Amino acid sequence: MSSPMLLLPLLLFLGLRVINAAAETRRPCRDLLPLDLLSRVLSRAGEGARGVTGGGVHLIQSGGVKGVRLSRPHPSLDFPSSQHLVNCHLFPREFSIVTTVKVSLVAPKKNEYIFSVVEEKEEEDARIGKRKGETQGGTESDEERDGETDGGGERLMDGEKRKGSGDGENSNSQGQLLIGLRFSRDGLHFLFRGRSGGVMARWVFRGIQLADDRWHTLVLAFSGHYATLTVDCNTHLELRVHSKSLPSDLSVQGSRFHIGSRGRWNGLFSGLIRQLVLVLGSDATPRVCPSSNPGLAELAVPAVLLDLPQKETRSDLTLPSYESEVRVSVGLEKTCSSSVRGQLWFNPVRRALYLCDGTLWVPMLQESQRLDYVLEQQVLSTSSETYDMEVFSVHGLGLMAAMAHRSPSLGSAIYLWRDGGFHLYQKISTHGALSWRHFTMGKKIFLVVSNSRESTGKEETVEKDELSVIYRWNKKTQRFVHYQALQTHCARDWEAFRIQGHTYLAVANHRQGNTNHTIDSVVYKWDRGTQLFEPHQALRTSGAYDWEAFTVGPYHFLAVANAFDGQTTHVDSVIYVWVDGSFRLFQTIKTFCATDWEMFQIGSRVFLVVANGHQLHGNGPGRYAINSTIYELDMSSQLFLRFQDIVTYSAVDWEFFTVGEESYLVVANSFDGESHSLNSIIYRWQGYEGFVPIHRLPTIGCSDWEFFTSGEESYLIYSSATAPLSKVFRLKTH
Repeated sequence: MSSPMLLLPLLLFLGLRVINAAAETRRPCRDLLPLDLLSRVLSRAGEGARGVTGGGVHLIQSGGVKGVRLSRPHPSLDFPSSQHLVNCHLFPREFSIVTTVKVSLVAPKKNEYIFSVVEEKEEEDARIGKRKGETQGGTESDEERDGETDGGGERLMDGEKRKGSGDGENSNSQGQLLIGLRFSRDGLHFLFRGRSGGVMARWVFRGIQLADDRWHTLVLAFSGHYATLTVDCNTHLELRVHSKSLPSDLSVQGSRFHIGSRGRWNGLFSGLIRQLVLVLGSDATPRVCPSSNPGLAELAVPAVLLDLPQKETRSDLTLPSYESEVRVSVGLEKTCSSSVRGQLWFNPVRRALYLCDGTLWVPMLQESQRLDYVLEQQVLSTSSETYDMEVFSVHGLGLMAAMAHRSPSLGSAIYLWRDGGFHLYQKISTHGALSWRHFTMGKKIFLVVSNSRESTGKEETVEKDELSVIYRWNKKTQRFVHYQALQTHCARDWEAFRIQGHTYLAVANHRQGNTNHTIDSVVYKWDRGTQLFEPHQALRTSGAYDWEAFTVGPYHFLAVANAFDGQTTHVDSVIYVWVDGSFRLFQTIKTFCATDWEMFQIGSRVFLVVANGHQLHGNGPGRYAINSTIYELDMSSQLFLRFQDIVTYSAVDWEFFTVGEESYLVVANSFDGESHSLNSIIYRWQGYEGFVPIHRLPTIGCSDWEFFTSGEESYLIYSSATAPLSKVFRLKTH
């Protein structure tokens, strides 16, 4: 074989190695432990006499606690990002910043940096030189490098001196600003370099008063186009920026973290800093809040700031054991040795308290699992758009998902969960399927599908052919087979429930023909003699979209979501109660195109949440951004009373789930009046605050959410009514 032929495999191999290495260096930084930035610089400075650590760092006691004051920029206050961001170079689009500060006064038009990430000068020179060679243009000026936009495209200047500062520092000695968090009179500013090293962008939280000589804990959470700021676990501000999102290719390779400045005199932070933590890949708000002392809420405070000055005592005086001080250390890492035996350590990330036995930390109190962040697990391509899903389990096979596909020619499908994803298991012929429901009777397993047909003007033909079907699991063939057909009218939902040992099915008939929405929905009862479902009770509904059956103590309830009466979406939805063998009216609730009811309990409290679709009356314009409402059962009045309103965008589904001892709701936002591509949101139960948003998940025409678990992992899956796909998300906990 010739030499060129021998070299070819080697070159291909080396080429693959280079490609793999390049991909590795472009890996985003996430799943890292929280980075305690303030401890990092304080450990380098080292404590000296009277609270002076050197390098212009002073420890100041104020309001009963210690903080750090900086008198000048110093090399000890910056460090290479590579020391903490190991084996990754792309800054993530989802991260949090936790900081506790105290500011007395901020001069007008002055910006003070809490921290920054700055490109090292040699890296910037190399990059600019490369750009110059590519474009044959001149190098960037300071103003070109430091110019920024506010998300709307307007060019702004940060007001820093360009020719140097009072100590003779040359502004050109510092590289380009990549990321910065700064404070001014008009608000809190987060700055970041645009895509591929573009112009600086700025997100501003306005209307917050921090320069009041008080301690404040700020939690900033960022994700793509969204950012939230929580002040003292109370004030909650939210930004949604369309024009400038966090870039996915922001490289921090060859950069340095600067604490309390951007490496210059101008912009030096004049207040006190008590904690500064960077959390990559997750929202840190639930780790910090709620807190018994919200202004000083802690995630990771440097150990040197936790020990207050103590009165001197005689070295030869031995205290009784009950008067000896039991110290509690707070931090991310702590060494247990014989010298700290009997001492306590609180880990704020794990929310756990440990006791040192001389060699190991023994858990004393530990918080249960809590949702931390969400990862995309699977993008499942489907044969057509999907209106509804039902996740259930079959003994011997495991988890399955029945999906109601829109296409009448391709039908619907059942998927089996294996190897961390859903895979096609069985196709079933359906006609415009809108919903699936799984139920069991003893060892028998059933599925019922809601079929619908488009009106063609020949209503008799449509009604004759519009049959919904019950399927039964065949153990021998390991498939679902046709069992019974039932006449329905554009059925939107089935609900299965048991009362006093009997099994019932309720169908939500949406409309008969194109215009008749006020029709009967039917409750069917299993006849043990015929082994079929027979009509038991008819209930008048208006564009019925969903049934929800639930029990409270000895009482059985059935709630219908009424969507449209032919003229308006402002119609009553109805809650029925079971009395003497049938359902009777219990309560009516005003809703707006109600598409879903979800009942859940937290402790002994009983809630119902409705998904309101949109407001429409006659030929008037429709509103899609409206409130969906949570109701709580009031035992004294025996009514469901309004508990909380949540703004949703043409909501079509709510899903309640728990992780550990925490309770959550996720909403399916489907349309905002312009686009089907928008975020669906996970909310966490916060007690007296109700449900608060913690995660935003990008969805396309979201039609349904289902929560399920497999092994030790928890998942969410959503279906799309506008695209042939569904997505599975894995819930990461801490």
